[in-house]
Amino acid sequence: MSAISVLAVDQGTTGTTTVLVDRAGRIVARAYREFRQFYPKPGWVEHDALEIWRTVADTMREVAAAATEPIVAVGITNQRETAILWDRETGEPLHHAIVWQCRRTAPRCDELAPHGDAVRAKTGLPIDAYFSATKIRWLLDHLDAPDLARVAFGTVDTWLVGKLTGGRVHATDCTNAARTLLFDIHEMAWSDTLCELFGVPPSILPGVKRSIDDFGRVTGVPGLEGVPITGVAGDQQAALFGQTCFAPGEMKNTYGTGCFPMRNTGTKAVASEHGLLTTVAVGPSGEPCYALEGPVFIGGAAIQWLRDEMKLLERAGDSEAAARAVEDNGGVYLVPAFVGLGAPHWDMDARGALVGLTRGSSREHVIRAALESMAYQSHDVIEVMEREAGSRTEALWVDGGATANDFLLQFQADISNKRVLRPEIIESTSVGAAYLAGLGVGFWRDADELRSLKRTEREFAPSMDQETRSRHLSGWRHALRQARAR
Repeated sequence: MSAISVLAVDQGTTGTTTVLVDRAGRIVARAYREFRQFYPKPGWVEHDALEIWRTVADTMREVAAAATEPIVAVGITNQRETAILWDRETGEPLHHAIVWQCRRTAPRCDELAPHGDAVRAKTGLPIDAYFSATKIRWLLDHLDAPDLARVAFGTVDTWLVGKLTGGRVHATDCTNAARTLLFDIHEMAWSDTLCELFGVPPSILPGVKRSIDDFGRVTGVPGLEGVPITGVAGDQQAALFGQTCFAPGEMKNTYGTGCFPMRNTGTKAVASEHGLLTTVAVGPSGEPCYALEGPVFIGGAAIQWLRDEMKLLERAGDSEAAARAVEDNGGVYLVPAFVGLGAPHWDMDARGALVGLTRGSSREHVIRAALESMAYQSHDVIEVMEREAGSRTEALWVDGGATANDFLLQFQADISNKRVLRPEIIESTSVGAAYLAGLGVGFWRDADELRSLKRTEREFAPSMDQETRSRHLSGWRHALRQARAR
């Protein structure tokens, strides 16, 4: 093991991964814990914030115990938009966390729709239940007469920084703040106007820092006492940084619970007119920059659905062999709009649809359709992204657990007609958090050194002819119309 390393926490939607990254950018130790998902009503999703904290503390202890030499910094990356309220004095959560996937506040978003243009002008975001603001108001409305002086809000990064510093630091970074609908991405500050619109008291909000900054020192975790927390970013921005997409035009896609294409636009906040998000990302020295993003709500979660609810798979990893067992999709398309559709459609009322079934449709066709749905949804976003940015990107860097599936990546290359590049280390989110923290303490010199660490494991080149591509996309668009016909 490298003599000195950086620890990174990747707190995701279904589990927590903590890693040690050495100076060569390699992951030299790893620990993982899953946690429970709560579905109180259809379309509602919750997490137990204390259970999240326990998975973080446990994995940090496990990884720290594997280190034989000093850990010089801690970085945090996290599922974004998920809202947590807690008592400042006791540190106890006041309710389950309301998860980014949760649709319970969709009716309130509909009521606020007339303010959509004004909100987007400040935040780069549409008014949607995906983001934090209406979740915060819902939580405040359903607490038993809370004393606001004791209430603190945070996305998951803020919650973890607070727990790791013994409650001393109540802070977020600008990439997470930008996902709340309360943050002016041009002024880089909380907006009193937006707080008033959404009914969120500014007093409960955390301070906002750069993604490379002083977030306090760890206390209460054996082996990490006093280690500085110097890097924080939302998961997709961390992945963009971990892929070293520092220049305008560079683009990545993360395949996890959802899919998250993101394209660096540098110092220009490109205003989307076709359903993308203009958001804050991280520049090569940790300074805020801008990006276009198109979140797809259900990506790899469709494979989990086939495994856990439909019982069509024993293991998610079996999906590739099943997809290859049939010549094509047999005309079967899955639109996994289980919680509505995200970018570029933003249809909260859409629901999942399995389209094109015949008597000859098989288990394998359905599994293949689920894998293809990740590529189709990502393609829809990438197509709009290139049109709005005004230039084509020839290569797409990919990361996330599902990128181990060669069938998926080849189909993405074919349907998007571009090279798909898989790095040696597909945990770009974790690595990005480590890079941020490491730059914060001088563990790595600069962005050029980080670029020198990047290595491609495999390139997938497009091999599908245009006629076949067009036929597939026509079938997908027909399926989309069925999912949205409500």
